[in-house]
Amino acid sequence: MAELPRAFVCGHPIAHSRSPRIHGYWLEKYAIAGSYTAVDVAPEAFGAFLRSLSQAGFRGGNVTIPHKEAAFGLADSRDEAATQIGAANTLWLQDGQLHASNTDAYGFAANLDERAPQWRNSGAAAVVLGAGGSSRAIVHALKSRGVRDIRIANRTIDRANELKHHFGEGVSAHSTDAIPELLSDAGLVVNTTSLGMKGVGDLPADPELMRDDAVVADIVYVPLVTPFLAAAAKRGLKTVDGLGMLLHQAVPGFERWFGVRPDVTTELRDLIVADLGLKK
Repeated sequence: MAELPRAFVCGHPIAHSRSPRIHGYWLEKYAIAGSYTAVDVAPEAFGAFLRSLSQAGFRGGNVTIPHKEAAFGLADSRDEAATQIGAANTLWLQDGQLHASNTDAYGFAANLDERAPQWRNSGAAAVVLGAGGSSRAIVHALKSRGVRDIRIANRTIDRANELKHHFGEGVSAHSTDAIPELLSDAGLVVNTTSLGMKGVGDLPADPELMRDDAVVADIVYVPLVTPFLAAAAKRGLKTVDGLGMLLHQAVPGFERWFGVRPDVTTELRDLIVADLGLKK
């Protein structure tokens, strides 16, 4: 009798993760006799944990803070997304090898496609606010989708320059002082900073300076409607919250481990919104 497929999410801490709820919903929906569990793994034990995956019966799993860069380094093989982003959030075993991907870029673009499909049609510039780890996934997503003018604005311009040099043609680096000018002809503005997280902090950019047809996205999903998104909506702009990115980034891993490509449905979104105690 074949063993039931098993997958995991690991981090330190991990109790906050909603991944078990997401994957558990899909396992039930598609009537798959498998499991997806959260495992708290301290940094010093992470290497040993990865080496034990096959013996523990895991087909693979997700990796979150603080293990994403370590997972990238310890994998036997890395795909293009993981290589460009420099971190891995999805692992799977195949032919005795540990493979790594990063599905954050996929999740971001898929969320935009679902919530604001018009974002692909303007051909205009994109402004990325912030140059931290999350912004690498956003820039990779935009380059993969053919955006030719990506402007990264960051308080410390050296961090923005690092991304500019890493991603090359079509990517420019700017200080936050340049944001008003950068916004004037941008079709997409993405906040990757922590401003607005938990509903506090100044706005990372002024929606009043944006085009009437601009799409405004925030990768934060607690709160679901950040002050930045609220201000953009008041201005009449199309907004996209960060929850969909979380849901869509889970799709490729589930398909790898359980053999079914799942759908991101309104029912799943409502489940996670309720689980997080968010206001729609």
